[in-house]
Amino acid sequence: MSETRERKDFSNGPLCLSGRGVTKVFGIGDRKTVAVDHVDFDFHEGEFVSIVGESGSGKTTLSKLLLGLMNPTEGEILFEGKPRDISSGSKKREYWKGIQAIFQDPFSSYNVFHKIDSVLLDCINMRGGRNLSKEKKIELMTEACSFVNLKFAELTNKYPFELSGGQMQRLMIARIFLLKPRILLADEPTSMVDACSRATILDMLLDLRDETGMTIIFITHDIGLAYYISDTVYIMEHGRFVESGKADEVILNPQAAYTKRLISDVPKIHEEWDLSTVDLLSKEE
Repeated sequence: MSETRERKDFSNGPLCLSGRGVTKVFGIGDRKTVAVDHVDFDFHEGEFVSIVGESGSGKTTLSKLLLGLMNPTEGEILFEGKPRDISSGSKKREYWKGIQAIFQDPFSSYNVFHKIDSVLLDCINMRGGRNLSKEKKIELMTEACSFVNLKFAELTNKYPFELSGGQMQRLMIARIFLLKPRILLADEPTSMVDACSRATILDMLLDLRDETGMTIIFITHDIGLAYYISDTVYIMEHGRFVESGKADEVILNPQAAYTKRLISDVPKIHEEWDLSTVDLLSKEE
């Protein structure tokens, strides 16, 4: 995985997903928690966006709002320039044809009773390929597995839990390759795999974007990964975006104190590690 890559400027490109004043509040009165606090965003077609923040920053709640798994308390989300309508089950299913997700825990992302063939066939059927011949379906499944360096012939009739964590994550990307949504939301998709698999999955996501032109929204706590993979970065703290812009501008010339701290917390092999900001519980024991 190279340290730098060519980044693109999407600021003048067509919008696929936007938000204005998007807010999510849980509870009422003294027990009220504002998880997402009046955020604005513009995600463009083909753009690779990272939303970066620590645990509790609100990024996972925002991802659920983007996916339509919950409605905002305030504000508006626009899909392809129009107010998003997910007011019924059929409208949600239509919206989900355009936006799909990969989650951090591959082991809970599959139905344990469904074989890999069924997982991939469901994707073909969702894309209108139900009436394709058996040979054509096998061809499509083979192509999708090959894209993520898996061999369909070795996977057929197996269950996802028979694969390693890295293989299961790659199978999730193969599934997205078949579905070809307009937008992919990747929520910490590399947090449960080893460093080698992490690099492989990140490069596959970049290849997927380049192959299909989809917008990818990468949710992560790791600002180093965000810098490597993103065209645009949003930094989230306490439910708000404290900084956003092109990846080079945000990471190499940070303005917000929170962004600077996230960057300083990334260990550097050639420097002595500064642990002064770490709360060492051992001192209290």
